This record gives sequence, structure tokens and C-alpha cells, in this order.
Amino acid sequence: IIPAMRGRLASRPAHAVVREAEKLVEAGVKELLVISQDTSAYGVDLRHAESKGHRAHITDLARDLGSLGAGKDLWVRLHYVYPYPHVRELVPLIAEGMVLPYLDIPFQHAHPATLKRMARPAAAARTLDEIAAWRDICPDIAIRSTFIVGYPGETEEEFQTLLDWLDEAQLDRVGCFQYENVEGARSNALPDHVPDELKAERWARFMEKAQAISEAKLAAKVGTRLDVIIDEVDDEAATCRTKADAPEIDGNLFIDEGHEGLTPGQIVAVEVDEAGEYDLWGKLVS
Repeated sequence: IIPAMRGRLASRPAHAVVREAEKLVEAGVKELLVISQDTSAYGVDLRHAESKGHRAHITDLARDLGSLGAGKDLWVRLHYVYPYPHVRELVPLIAEGMVLPYLDIPFQHAHPATLKRMARPAAAARTLDEIAAWRDICPDIAIRSTFIVGYPGETEEEFQTLLDWLDEAQLDRVGCFQYENVEGARSNALPDHVPDELKAERWARFMEKAQAISEAKLAAKVGTRLDVIIDEVDDEAATCRTKADAPEIDGNLFIDEGHEGLTPGQIVAVEVDEAGEYDLWGKLVS
């Protein structure tokens, strides 16, 4: 919806986004991924203008896109949503099933001093309250995020705050990167760059905790019934994704028995019978 992934936000008119989505659905597309630099800020640069019956606002867009799935199997997934106050307006739409119970929110870190150096809002404690509020409205919501360890000036205390925050947040899907200088970035000039060896060590500690959280959350799904979308079918199995899994970045669910005749794009019901650290296995529900 916002073509530039860097620089000033430039929102497309709402009717243009909806029309593109309509064409994709008419062509048989089963999953729409809404991706931009800051999806929750969609339409701010347009002053949330209305055009041809569609208002440029993230909640309106979510409702418009979700309505395309009326009477059809259609998944709408939101990426790169920042925890601004109006995100609370999105969660009821998620609970209604207008869009998938999935939010991709790049929190990046949890310590206020680190976030300040990153020029990001330093409100990690309030973010935990927001997460709790979202889960109260929509208990099934899956929250994905990415983090950076070893940002210039990150102390052991700051890193430990991040680990403690992750323990409390219990996020469903987590990615982590070790900080690297980027040409032209303001952070290159910051003091106290973290040695590569220490960055790697912190990354390993972070991922160990994130993996344990993921494994426990997936184990809790064993015995439950889930809808999955099929991505690929071969002789050995059907590779699928649940509503909590975006393509290429999250886990998979595998159907390795009775998958003959399934085709990519189908949405089917399965019962989960096995869980790993990041993936699930299941059988078709007849």
C-alpha cells in the first residue's frame, strides 16, 4: 500500500489498493499480504482522504479488504504495524475475522535507552499493556516481531531487559538480527559499538529464549483443530501454513498422510498431532 520502504511515507489512494486486491481475488488469489514501511500510518500523508467510496485509513482498509472474502476463502495478513493507539481499533476487526489474527510489529528492543538511541518510542512497559489488551479482545491473535541485538551502546543490563521483556511478552513469532553498520545510517557515528563476538553471543542467548517460547506455544496446539492454507504438495507431504504463519518467514504445518489430491491455494481443516520448535504436523479433518 506504501511503495517506498524507506524515506517519507507515500500512501496510495484507498480505492486503488482495494481495486488491485479485487483483481487479485478475481484471479483466484487466496491470501493478501499488506506490506509497507509503516502500515498503521497508512493514509496519514493523505489526511485520511476518501476517494471513490474508500477512506485512506488502516482500519477502513482492513474492513474493505476483509469484505472481499465474504462467502470466500480469503486471508488478509497485516505486516509492519506499529503499536500506535489506533491499533486497538484494528484488533476488534481481527476478532471479527475481517483480517487474520496476526500482527507483525517491529518492536526492535525493550530498553528505553536503547530505543531512544534507535530514535524509536521508548515505551516498552506500555507496550506490554497493549499486548495484554489485544489478547483480551482477541485471545487467538499471533504477534510477530523482529529485534536487534548489539546496537551501539547496548549494555548487558539493556540486553537483559530485552530478555526479561520477551519472557513477559510471550510473542508467537520472533526474528532477531545482529546490528551492522549501514552506509549513510545515523547509527554508524554512535559511540560504544558492541564487539562482533559479544553481538553473536547475545544473539544466541536471545534465540535460545525465543525458541523455547515458540516450542511451548506450538506444543499447546497439539490436539486442536486449525485451518491451514496449502503452499506446496509433493509425494511426501503437503506443506501448509496456519493463520499464525506468514509465507517464507514463519513456520509450516505438514500433512504427511492423506495429502494426495490436495492442491496449492486450498484452505483445509486439520487436527494438530505433533509439534516441533517452529513447525507443526497434522492430519486432515474429514
